[in-house]
Amino acid sequence: MGKTFKTIDEAVIRFAGDSGDGMQLTGGRFTETTAIVGNDLSTLPDFPAEIRAPAGSLAGVSAFQLKFSSKDIHTPGDKPDVLVAMNPAALKVHQKDLIPGGTMIINTDAFTKKNLNFAGYESNPVEDGSLDDYFTVIPIEMNKMVTAACDGLDLNGKLVLRTKNFFALGVLFYMYDRPLDATESWLKKKFAGKDAIIEANTSSMHAGYNYADTTELFTTRYKVEKASLPPGTYRNINGNLATSLGLLAASEKSGLDIFLGSYPITPASDILHTLSAWKHFGVKTFQAEDEIAGVTSAIGAAYSGNLAVTTTSGPGIALKGEAIGLAIMTELPLVVINVQRGGPSTGLPTKTEQSDLNQALYGRNGEAPMPVIAAATPGDCFYAAYEACKVAIRHMTPVMLLTDGYLANGSEPWNIPEVKELESIKVDFADKPNADGDFLPYMRDQKTLARPWAIPGTSGLEHRVGGIETAENTGHVSYDPENHHRMVTLRQEKVERVKDDLPKTDIYGQNTGDLLILSWGGTYGACRSATETLQDEGKKVSHVHLRWISPLPKDLGEILIHFKNILIPEINMGQLLRLIRSEYLVDAKGLNLVRGRPIGAATIVERVKEEIG
Repeated sequence: MGKTFKTIDEAVIRFAGDSGDGMQLTGGRFTETTAIVGNDLSTLPDFPAEIRAPAGSLAGVSAFQLKFSSKDIHTPGDKPDVLVAMNPAALKVHQKDLIPGGTMIINTDAFTKKNLNFAGYESNPVEDGSLDDYFTVIPIEMNKMVTAACDGLDLNGKLVLRTKNFFALGVLFYMYDRPLDATESWLKKKFAGKDAIIEANTSSMHAGYNYADTTELFTTRYKVEKASLPPGTYRNINGNLATSLGLLAASEKSGLDIFLGSYPITPASDILHTLSAWKHFGVKTFQAEDEIAGVTSAIGAAYSGNLAVTTTSGPGIALKGEAIGLAIMTELPLVVINVQRGGPSTGLPTKTEQSDLNQALYGRNGEAPMPVIAAATPGDCFYAAYEACKVAIRHMTPVMLLTDGYLANGSEPWNIPEVKELESIKVDFADKPNADGDFLPYMRDQKTLARPWAIPGTSGLEHRVGGIETAENTGHVSYDPENHHRMVTLRQEKVERVKDDLPKTDIYGQNTGDLLILSWGGTYGACRSATETLQDEGKKVSHVHLRWISPLPKDLGEILIHFKNILIPEINMGQLLRLIRSEYLVDAKGLNLVRGRPIGAATIVERVKEEIG
């Protein structure tokens, strides 16, 4: 039977198997190849929270979802068209998500009685016909295939079987007309000096490709044309790398060296790992013994004139809270990066959530306001990190940057910016007394209310800062009630003046209508996709995405009152919702799902239709 090509606009695929099956690596290789081909793409790595769960268990399933398209896309897709299930547990966990009529590619060699029982199957679903009415099932004996492909290589059986993920990759490369050469080159670089490993994985990948080519199970191949993206130089990037590059760009534009004081914590650790390799750019990294040491070392670095950064996730923010309050009081530029994960307590380390907005806004003792910015996409993490640095330096204040596990590990094509086109970051260190021969450390700029940044040891600029309330201008310890009130209001007003730097809020759609979808952080993609779908159906729906949560944009209140309904989708129980309702006295509604996974665009569409018909 001849093979036919079918051109499609987009496809969603998901690889799933044990945490040791290399699903993240497999998804990463398909992603890189898809980026090279020129499709727009979005990914969703899904790590098991119980990373050490027994092999074959439901809790230990690892998955990687990828959506790629010839059009501009915003999410990794709601439901996959193709599911690659490497064992019964992977099938059990992910079968429910596959679209009706979707394709299942199943490693039948893993469907042993033991593994079936482990996954909770009473019979083999590949053989009992329970899948046939709903899906296209393609059973493949992958273990046998890779054993044959690697015959004659000097590798033990266990290492040979570990190549089955590359067999599956080869099948998908054939199915979607992807080239093999990029992965071949990657294997040679990744396993340089380990010729047997290179040959085994390469042979298994080719075996998968050739099997799909020769068997009659794959009668149709799919072609997704290049996307029409704005001109430029692109690379595939995830959020943690983009954040790291944003910090580095801010360092270059400001002329300040980066100091990162951090304790490794999932899912933020990669920022520390990445920056530690950039010593040749003047980056200094300090892996502290705990969260408190990480942030306090960064405060010291800020005091001495560095671009100071600390990274963590929600549990770490809880531990850093007192020190962040100290940074607010001493009014030093510090960037606090919170890569959010599911909570509470130590929570779900590998699962995404918008869990920490309340913590970012209010999670300190006393009146301790600070600007809070949230990235929208993996690539946007670059610009959000850069902007956080710019505001911290300009306004002499700590700034919190919120990303999340989905943004941190997910990836998309990123148009690499020209450094010269980035907005400048001006640094003015104090170099002389500012008050009749004296230096007053809390004498403020009239526009921003920023205090001067004086490097310790500068002659004539001796000054005092500390953790007890400071007197206005002088910085001396003060217990005066009126002074305390003035300093509290000044610190709040300083944050409010960040509004003056913010651009006019962008409205996607009309500036009035039946419903406004209001989003922040990683829900951007789903909300924008849902809005596009609803607008295509003739619904009077618009979308506003908030970049800055503290302070809120000047024009937001005026925008909100022009819509009959407001819907705020969040991966929490309504943290932005409560802020918007209290700040603007509008009857906003929430769409709140806390599942450790992003909200799907289809879910938002359904909820909007419930609201407006």
